[in-house]
Amino acid sequence: MSSPQDSLRKRGGKRPTSPNPDAASTNGQLDLLSGAKQLGKEAKQQARTAVQKTKQAAATQWDYRVAILALTVAAFVTRFWGIGHPDQVVFDEVHFGKFASYYLQRMYFFDVHPPFGKLLFAFAGWLVGYNGDFLFENIGDSYIVNKVPYVAYRAMPATLGALTVPTVFDIMWESGYSLPACITAAAIVLLDNAHIGQTRLILLDATLILSMALSVLSYVKFYKKRHEAFSRKWWKWLLVTGLSLSCVISTKYVGVFTFISIGIPVAIDLWELLDIKRPGGALSLPDFGKHLVARVLGLIIVPFFVYLFWFQVHFAILTKSGPGDDFMTPEFQETLSDNALVAQSVGINYYDALTFRHKDTKVFLHSHPDLYPLRYDDGRVSSQGQQVTGYPHEDLNNQWQIYPTKPLEGVDGHSVLNGDIIKLRHLVTDTWLLSHDVASPTMPTNQEFTTISTDDSNGPRFNDTLFEISMNNGKPGQEFRSKSSHFKLIHIPSRVAMWTHTTPLPDWGYKQAEINGNKAIIHSSNTWYVEDLPQLPADSPRLSKEPKKPKTLSFMRKWLELQRAMFFHNNALTASHPYASFPVQWPFLLRGVSFWTKESTREQIYFLGNPLGWWFASSLLAVFAGIIGADQLSQRRGIDALDSRTRNRLYKSTGFFFLTWAAHYFPFFVMGRQLFLHHYLPAHLASALVAGSLIEFIFTIEPADPANPASARTRQSIRAQVASRSFFGVWAATGVILTVLGTGYVYFSPLTYGSPGLSVSGVVNRKWLGYDLHFAK
Repeated sequence: MSSPQDSLRKRGGKRPTSPNPDAASTNGQLDLLSGAKQLGKEAKQQARTAVQKTKQAAATQWDYRVAILALTVAAFVTRFWGIGHPDQVVFDEVHFGKFASYYLQRMYFFDVHPPFGKLLFAFAGWLVGYNGDFLFENIGDSYIVNKVPYVAYRAMPATLGALTVPTVFDIMWESGYSLPACITAAAIVLLDNAHIGQTRLILLDATLILSMALSVLSYVKFYKKRHEAFSRKWWKWLLVTGLSLSCVISTKYVGVFTFISIGIPVAIDLWELLDIKRPGGALSLPDFGKHLVARVLGLIIVPFFVYLFWFQVHFAILTKSGPGDDFMTPEFQETLSDNALVAQSVGINYYDALTFRHKDTKVFLHSHPDLYPLRYDDGRVSSQGQQVTGYPHEDLNNQWQIYPTKPLEGVDGHSVLNGDIIKLRHLVTDTWLLSHDVASPTMPTNQEFTTISTDDSNGPRFNDTLFEISMNNGKPGQEFRSKSSHFKLIHIPSRVAMWTHTTPLPDWGYKQAEINGNKAIIHSSNTWYVEDLPQLPADSPRLSKEPKKPKTLSFMRKWLELQRAMFFHNNALTASHPYASFPVQWPFLLRGVSFWTKESTREQIYFLGNPLGWWFASSLLAVFAGIIGADQLSQRRGIDALDSRTRNRLYKSTGFFFLTWAAHYFPFFVMGRQLFLHHYLPAHLASALVAGSLIEFIFTIEPADPANPASARTRQSIRAQVASRSFFGVWAATGVILTVLGTGYVYFSPLTYGSPGLSVSGVVNRKWLGYDLHFAK
């Protein structure tokens, strides 16, 4: 499965189907150049002359060119048809349209996806002079009323989605397949309702899928130049492959699957270069080193720097404080203009009254007179101390006074510093925060947090009331401030960090959040900050602010921080969703996603593929696996049913497409995040390539190998039995496939385009596998 190298073999005789001079020309080039290595200068020149002649012959491929032009026009028609409907926000347009507006307003936002695809939307808005006033708050909001150039936004992914169709055709063409095979593969994508529906809305998948297809196409072109190593065109397609891969992963992190599907063939190709039995002999180690360095440069280093470039653009545009501030550290936030940390941060002194807030859950540190129950539901015994909880609303019971461990001279003016050991007094109940070696209510492995009276706090329990302020990325002795100083509160005797989580306490705790001591003190979820100083007088000189310029951080520090936040929150997307689905459902198209509905007209957009196309492509994936299994078994029994060229094409070219499908499909089985049907679209494109190549394998008869008489006799025997299938069979099969695909596309198009509205019977008739469509009653 290393690569589609079978497309490069020179075929003998005349093909029974439409000829593919491009493949033959390329194969002829490679054989001529390979043979020329063993000849003198005169023979090499003759070979180069022959190559030029075959290139000129390739220019006469009018049938392929007409076909790709027709498919491209059809792709633009299907993607742009009725693109202005609906004139309302649809599904995830609430996210990606909003992000484009934030770019145009230069307001910092946070998203789990890299910036490239979102920057393209912002660029589309900028081109038409939009200022980003509309923030796409709700599905169904009117674009017309809010004067949003939504057609310009949608036109960008629609264009990319349309260009994906000729790219698929070109992959097959460059791989040396017949015209029917090329048309079949491209038509599966052209007439697929899911590809159409997903790429005509303000969503990222059009960018992702086209970049993935361009990566495959560029790699095929690069591999075809393998006998011209380090030539200009060899470098060209190597770098284009790297740039295409960079665009994939700069759009969504699932682009790493495309790196896998290209990386495995590259690794196998490098391994074969070391084979001493390869034609021309093994490369010397210095020459092999050059090949290795070139591929690392073109497929890893260059893509990585392009990936970084889009983040640099991201940071350069988003210079104002915005809704993404809270996802970042205070140091990062202080690089943004108009940031609340710069405007509202106050230095904290001992004896100030404070409210503490958890960074992730936003609950306040809270206590009230109620006690922990004597026994919990699992039979464990508590300390029966006063409850310490997390409360989401402002309340007097959220106020704590910060004390030093020893009395200070005077009351005012003593700043709290990073690393200080402090005590916290709960003002309403006049008790002191404490932790001890008692299991917390819901997590026996964590420590209970409670409070004790003033009298007890000065006796044997004094040490249990001591806590250290450990500021995140803080320097020793750095001033402790509200808003901007994110910190961990670490219990001195037991070395646990104050922590909370989202699972509420039982009724005895009023369903508030549990506060307990986490032994994993370095975990970022232990982070708190001071929300406010509620008793600080309004005329306090500490509230007077001098204008401050935003701070600066190095690009790499900002990038690393953003990467950590993106990966953390991406993995945290585990909540259930009514339209989420599992990978095992995708190849069979068992369910879709409701994007938009309009009850007055009974119109709806339901994201669903063309069932006939999906089932056809999925069945051929199984057929391919069966063919490979049968061939392996027959070879073990001494039966050689395939000639060497057919087997090479099947294993290396079709196998490469199958690997691409597998690399974009199976990794989803180990993901814990929310998954939807659109995650299968890159794999579906790869399955279309497999389907096209198998159509040629099934219906096309390979000419005999003149260098192998036994093979020639075998092939002639087979040809005599099924010759009638070769030409008319493949075109007849292609015609049937196109008819079936077109029928499925038209039948489900009302759900794809959101128009026209369907009657109850029309909706019910389209619930083939119990799809959860609206207006079925």
